[in-house]
Amino acid sequence: MKKELIICLLIITLIIITNIITQNYTQSCISKMNERIDIISQVVYEKLNLKQNQEEIENNNEKKAVGSEKIEKSTIQGEIDNLESTWNEFQEKLAYYIEHDELEKVETQIYAIKGFCEIEKYDEILPEAEKCSFILKHIGEKTKLSVKNIF
Repeated sequence: MKKELIICLLIITLIIITNIITQNYTQSCISKMNERIDIISQVVYEKLNLKQNQEEIENNNEKKAVGSEKIEKSTIQGEIDNLESTWNEFQEKLAYYIEHDELEKVETQIYAIKGFCEIEKYDEILPEAEKCSFILKHIGEKTKLSVKNIF
């Protein structure tokens, strides 16, 4: 009886320690991904404001700023590439203990963001970035050890 109790306590302790380690890693991955998503959102928002300002300037028959669009597109594309490479690094380890469906949802959103950037539909990037951020938040909540997630 004593051996069984010790073995059960040892297993429970091991489960809790493993959960703490994986939860900390998951939370750090989610926060880094959200930082990247926030950077993309800021750059896209600035791009949309710049485009709106240029349209207002054109309507007032003033000179248009040339060349700023291409710089902004390359900046957005670079940030999206950073987001994608960061995700690929994290996904390898997260796949050991998180449902693959959840990971695929994030990857789908990243490809949607990338696709909208390629076709220059910047106004569609912001909602996709929000969805990606929401899915990451959901993954973080789902992997926490809590009574709600156990039952």
